[in-house]
Amino acid sequence: MRTAAPFLVKYQNLSLYLRRMPLVPLLGVDSSRSFRAVTKTKPLYIASDVHYGAAPPSHQEAFLRWLEHAASVASGIIINGDLFDFWFEYQWGTTRGNEPLLEQIRSAVDSGIPITLMGGNHDWWGGRYLREEIGIEFLDHPVTRDLAGHCTLVAHGDGLGTGDAGYRAFRALLRSPYARFGFSMLPVRAGDSIAKCVSNTKERWDNREDDQDTRSNVLEAWAVETLRSNRELDLVLLGHTHRPLVREPEPGRWYVNSGDWVFHQSYVILEESEPPQLLDWRKR
Repeated sequence: MRTAAPFLVKYQNLSLYLRRMPLVPLLGVDSSRSFRAVTKTKPLYIASDVHYGAAPPSHQEAFLRWLEHAASVASGIIINGDLFDFWFEYQWGTTRGNEPLLEQIRSAVDSGIPITLMGGNHDWWGGRYLREEIGIEFLDHPVTRDLAGHCTLVAHGDGLGTGDAGYRAFRALLRSPYARFGFSMLPVRAGDSIAKCVSNTKERWDNREDDQDTRSNVLEAWAVETLRSNRELDLVLLGHTHRPLVREPEPGRWYVNSGDWVFHQSYVILEESEPPQLLDWRKR
């Protein structure tokens, strides 16, 4: 007489086999309630010193492509100062000539990518238009934030470190409420013309190699000392010098300067549990 034992053994083996099989959702079936996708946290993209409006046209076009790319892969974008060669919000309008850049930024924001602009020495005068019409976060002072797991001090860099006493006094004057109000009353064309004469970006930086080296060294020393004195910080993130730089003065603690898009096409990627990456868009 046959027993059920062999059948039960085969059934148990089959049951064990099925339990070990990976579950694969069926095509055309909404499995969102049953399956949770495991995805790596998206990185944070950072750039600075684009000087849009004065940088070489090919560099400006490259930056627009970088923005489009960053919006497709990043969790957020930070522009650490001097996105514009000049930006001002007058009573009668805003600085002209930035429309392609503003459209690209608005497109990224509309797609759900948060964008932060730290005011630099060329575009500190941002305000309602950038925040409300374009949709970015505009900052006019340094901040400390958690960025991809790094406790990070973010500042453009102008006015930091030793020296630059004359510039500090001039900056305080330009940023006073009285100067800002008076300049805002100018016709847009007149204000932009004055700013262009004062900026003179390309000629000014073409002949200031020694000055660039000095400012880069000063800010590097300031950043290293800031890391030494503030043990909570993992990262100091600056721009302003137009010199891309990564330095790790202590294990797991970094100073990063994101460089520029006038002479370089440099940017930074921050990812959780990874050291900062300083990259060149031309070598992608």
